[in-house]
Amino acid sequence: MIPSAPESLVFMGVAGSGKSTLGAAVAAQLGRVWLEGDDFHGEANRRKMAQGQPLTDADRAAWLAALCEQLRRQPPGAMAACSALKRAYRDQLRQASPGLRFAFLDISKAEARLRVQTRGGHFFSASLMDSQFDTLESPVGEPGVLRLDALAPLGELQVQVCDWLQT
Repeated sequence: MIPSAPESLVFMGVAGSGKSTLGAAVAAQLGRVWLEGDDFHGEANRRKMAQGQPLTDADRAAWLAALCEQLRRQPPGAMAACSALKRAYRDQLRQASPGLRFAFLDISKAEARLRVQTRGGHFFSASLMDSQFDTLESPVGEPGVLRLDALAPLGELQVQVCDWLQT
């Protein structure tokens, strides 16, 4: 089942919610362009996060601008992982890609912290989980947002996203 909807989609949520895992799986299943949001962070941001220092809006500005530019360059239907924690960030992404949708992976702080602590090879420090949740402005109720239970099995989440893209 391949969705016919041309809208691009951002998989969003706090660190450890499963944005990249789900997003990459859905993009591969549907043959869509995949953009890993973490790839657009500059070295200073990566270093800051690895040291447990939360990013500010100013720190995130270049990262968001780079991701927006990538979305502008892609054909409709591109998919990306991006925390998109604030409404202003989501609005900036929407301006770059008209019709953009968001799949919000909703997760508890305890579960997200556990996932971040147990994953290897990533620059994000688990000590930043409080700041992630403090920054998060829930997108529930915004147009073009699908709320997903981040603890659901991957296959179930893929079906939910694909079904939603067809509506």
